[in-house]
Amino acid sequence: MKVQKLIYAVILCFAVQSCCPFLVDCEDDDFNAQESKYEPVFLKRSDFETSVSLKNAMAIGTSGKIYVKDNLLFINELNKGFHVFDNSDPANPQPIKFLAAPGSTDLAIRENMVYINQATDLIAVNYNATTNTANLVKRIPNTFPSLRSPDGFDAYSIPENSVLVDWKLKK
Repeated sequence: MKVQKLIYAVILCFAVQSCCPFLVDCEDDDFNAQESKYEPVFLKRSDFETSVSLKNAMAIGTSGKIYVKDNLLFINELNKGFHVFDNSDPANPQPIKFLAAPGSTDLAIRENMVYINQATDLIAVNYNATTNTANLVKRIPNTFPSLRSPDGFDAYSIPENSVLVDWKLKK
């Protein structure tokens, strides 16, 4: 008998708890009233998929992660791509090229293959340091979630056939 009463009490607790939205306002109004200080930057999916390229070396703006492989040094330009340096003299690395990949934040390298998380996609780029060439070998779309704003917000609506590649401070 006591076991039955205990079971009924537990069921009653779950039932009352599930009614929370109907009995009181359970949302945190302070949190919901907040808005990101940044606005999303989108690329059309077709432009995004053809955006990986090698460009002339440029100055580093907002750096991200750093990766060293043999005599190469890769420095992420947050959400833009990777600066590639000749690191044979670590005290004086020399800029070689910029590997543009909008929306990129991280990479891994195995042999000559550079694996990049480019916004929501995972891409494989064959990088040849001798000839300074890069060829996109494979793309796996929608592997990663969309980029969050620097202050932690998600984009509310992403236009159809578009990819969120960056966030810029609102004016």
